[in-house]
Amino acid sequence: MGGLREERAVALLRGLGAERVPHPGGTLLAHLGRVRDLLGAWGARPELRLAGLCHAVYGTDGFPTALLPLGRRAEVAEAVGAEAERLAYVYASCDRGVSYPGLGAEGVFRDRFTGEERRPGAQEVRDFAELTAANELDLARTDPVFREAWGGELAALFRRWEGLLSEPARRECRAVLGG
Repeated sequence: MGGLREERAVALLRGLGAERVPHPGGTLLAHLGRVRDLLGAWGARPELRLAGLCHAVYGTDGFPTALLPLGRRAEVAEAVGAEAERLAYVYASCDRGVSYPGLGAEGVFRDRFTGEERRPGAQEVRDFAELTAANELDLARTDPVFREAWGGELAALFRRWEGLLSEPARRECRAVLGG
């Protein structure tokens, strides 16, 4: 992808210590780069690829290590742009237990930071699903223990979300998780 926003994002992530945070497949920074690259291989637009690069900066429901507190969101927005930061925040803020079951089917999205529940728009739901697939597929690819523990559940989730995912993402889900 390249570009100034990506360079600024990587510099920010390095400055926050992402290359020193252990993560399946190496470091958090390596994982974030692989998620960005996978989204790029699927043809995602720049804002979604940048969100993939920063998706865990605030921690996630599945990875609680936050590189930045929420009060510093403006720093991420300055590096990657407002839309990419917003997408990264949406991903990080997702209360998975509440949000995953109804995603794409008039279900609610719950923000785990604020407790707010809302119904996201169609594009936001597709972006969220695509970013989720890229994140989880990278974990399944790089960590056999993760794949063994969660592969079946993820395969079922991505089958339910099939209409939300791009064709390249659907193919990758089948290749990594089976089915």
